[in-house]
Amino acid sequence: MQPQGDAKVRAAPAIPRPSASVIVVNSQNEILLVHRNPKSKSFANAHVFPGGNYDEEQDGDQGLGFTAIRELFEESGLLLVHPSTSKMPGNSELDAAREAIHAQKRMFRDFLSQYNLRLNTESLLPFTQWITPPAIPRRFHTQFYVAFLSETSAAGFSQGDKEERLPTPDGGQEVIAARFVHPQRALEEFGAKHISLFPPQFYLLTTLAGILKGTENTPDQRERVRTLAHGAFGSMVINPRPLPGHDVKGTGYQVLTYEGDETRGGSPGRLHRSKVWFGPGGAAVGVALERNFDVFSEIEPHAFSKPARL
Repeated sequence: MQPQGDAKVRAAPAIPRPSASVIVVNSQNEILLVHRNPKSKSFANAHVFPGGNYDEEQDGDQGLGFTAIRELFEESGLLLVHPSTSKMPGNSELDAAREAIHAQKRMFRDFLSQYNLRLNTESLLPFTQWITPPAIPRRFHTQFYVAFLSETSAAGFSQGDKEERLPTPDGGQEVIAARFVHPQRALEEFGAKHISLFPPQFYLLTTLAGILKGTENTPDQRERVRTLAHGAFGSMVINPRPLPGHDVKGTGYQVLTYEGDETRGGSPGRLHRSKVWFGPGGAAVGVALERNFDVFSEIEPHAFSKPARL
């Protein structure tokens, strides 16, 4: 049946693309962030955790852990391999392989096989899944992970800043820089509008900043993160949705609710939401997380859908 008069036909929401992202933590409690190109089609000019889409040709049936480590290598040059690895390729071999893999001129698995490298997917701790809202044209279903450099072998830089000029297949630049920064400092830089973050990155940085205190990564801190990863927090699937009835124009900000909020299956009075101030181009210029429950012991699992097998 055809629509009548001025009735508008709403396009079906785009299907979210499976993707993976890894939060790498070094011995100084710094987290690896990559700075996206301001002209990028996704997350333009934002600071994000390294990651990207599942690639059937590159990743096959290896799982999203494989995707996460491949994308980490492509975007930052950091390669996570199993501690049993006896010998790593030199920097020149790593750089050549990285660029060829990114340009789809070489298979990641062939590179690993050539140097007898085994990825350390066992080091990846699941740390929530996020699904882009239906109104956004480019949607992703992202599995986030945490990995501690102290628990794996790695090739590439592990602290400080690193400028990157890695061309994408279309001749652009996907990532223009990468650096390790303490999560609290990253949040302060965002608050001062020195960097741009999206709500998922803000949420996860805030969570980790409460655990990774100080400048020395400790066994207790790693165990607390591991507890979150293997508990209800790590399996949360978050679908941000605008708060119905909120006056965006009047307040100047959007309210995004998450599962477990009192409006999304949570108990009365429970808040699980963010206030988000958006700037030009749709980038978030301010985020305030409202979460009034303990993520270690007070998550209400019934409010969340079961984690998807991506």
